Amino acid sequence: MDLNLTGKRALVTGSSAGLGEATVRLLAAEGAAVVVHGRDEERAERVAREIREAGGTAIAVVGELADDDAATEVARAALTDGPIDILVNNAGFYRHVSWAEASPDEWRDTYNVNVVSGVRMIRHLVPAMRERGWGRVITIGGGLASQPMDAHPQYNATLAARHNLAVSLARELKGTGVTSNVVSPGAILVEATKELVTGIGPARGWGRTWEEIHRNAVDALIPNDQERFGMPDEIAAAVAYLCGEHAQYVSGATLRVDGGLIRSAF
Repeated sequence: MDLNLTGKRALVTGSSAGLGEATVRLLAAEGAAVVVHGRDEERAERVAREIREAGGTAIAVVGELADDDAATEVARAALTDGPIDILVNNAGFYRHVSWAEASPDEWRDTYNVNVVSGVRMIRHLVPAMRERGWGRVITIGGGLASQPMDAHPQYNATLAARHNLAVSLARELKGTGVTSNVVSPGAILVEATKELVTGIGPARGWGRTWEEIHRNAVDALIPNDQERFGMPDEIAAAVAYLCGEHAQYVSGATLRVDGGLIRSAF
């Protein structure tokens, strides 16, 4: 399937590692010129360089999105080589804390990084998409938005806000040629996830080898129809579809990529 992304420019926030890195690499392979964003210059430059070495077009932009002025500079740098047609709001963070440990400051910090940072980039980049009559905004959400757990409540709530703002934006962009959608991953096997489950697995009786720990961790933590963790490339593929011409009639939607973890028909 040709997604017709040649000639488009895409900014993927938080794309120097993990899901964002997989996404920016796939968009580049599909022909888009990409902006690799991160807070670590060496990592962001490495990803951009490897994309160029593979025949793609990429630049790296480094900066903090949780501050108004710094986010403005990120947007300015991203626009250096031309307009941004595709914005993937992927950057975010959370700490593993309980309700008792999640102070009001923790809630404020998490909301600023996970929600307001995305709003900053939308405000900087989407008005020009509207003027040109074409654009894509993809927000990376998560199943915890609709099926929250007791741990890290501040993170669960920000995912719900990300889903909500993406749909509100779709309504705002009615008739403009710009779409706004959510890709909602399940538990994805990035390096941090593997380190976590291998670290706690033996003590929880999940086994000693990765094969044993993987199987038992899925059963204990994320029971799903595919009986495994998802892979970053699977999230990237969903994002790429929503960026392409074939998804012009998809807006205000949530595309779940979770192996059936969320038990809901809607």
